[in-house]
Amino acid sequence: MPFESRELLKAMGSKRKFQGGLTRGTIGRARVVHIDSGVGIANAAVAATVLMERFKPDTLLVFGIGGAYPRSGLVPGDLALAETEIYADSGLSTGEGFEAMHLVLLRRGRKKFYNEFPLDARLLRAARRALGEIAAGTFLTVSAASATAGRARRLGDRHGAICENMEGAAVAHTGARYGTPVLELRGISNMVGDRDLGNWEKKKASARCAEALVEYLRGS
Repeated sequence: MPFESRELLKAMGSKRKFQGGLTRGTIGRARVVHIDSGVGIANAAVAATVLMERFKPDTLLVFGIGGAYPRSGLVPGDLALAETEIYADSGLSTGEGFEAMHLVLLRRGRKKFYNEFPLDARLLRAARRALGEIAAGTFLTVSAASATAGRARRLGDRHGAICENMEGAAVAHTGARYGTPVLELRGISNMVGDRDLGNWEKKKASARCAEALVEYLRGS
């Protein structure tokens, strides 16, 4: 969303705008093309595909705010990196929650992807070197954000997840289809549970996330 990328766009030099809300520029020595995807899996997949088809980047970066699961050890204002992204509420809805349908979402060579997409380990290590030993773990991408403490516990505990969002798995999926490495960085805006927008820190989390990404890009 625009509020999540404001600091990144301010840091870009030699900016040039393209149709479709795309902005190309530089941060340090890195050449960057930015797009606001909007909220949700479909928007994220479309935006990532537009980037791949029009600009053929060598890396996909997804960033913004996310919610922390109760046992993650994270609090609002923290940063977190994704090691793996899971489509958490796609598949079969059972009395125990959602399960993958064991239908292959993507084949790449001999590798089969179901509802789980690992992110690039090399980029993850580079980001942690640049930004410090910030938290890293499993992220869950959902179509319906968790708004109760019960669902938050079930999803977080089932997958051992630290962060909930609504786009990351779609970008990781797109990257896997094109053979392009993906890095995902989130600023924690809230704890996942009973919904209380009064306790969210969206502005602080989004600014810290974008500033950290700028720091990473300047050092790359």
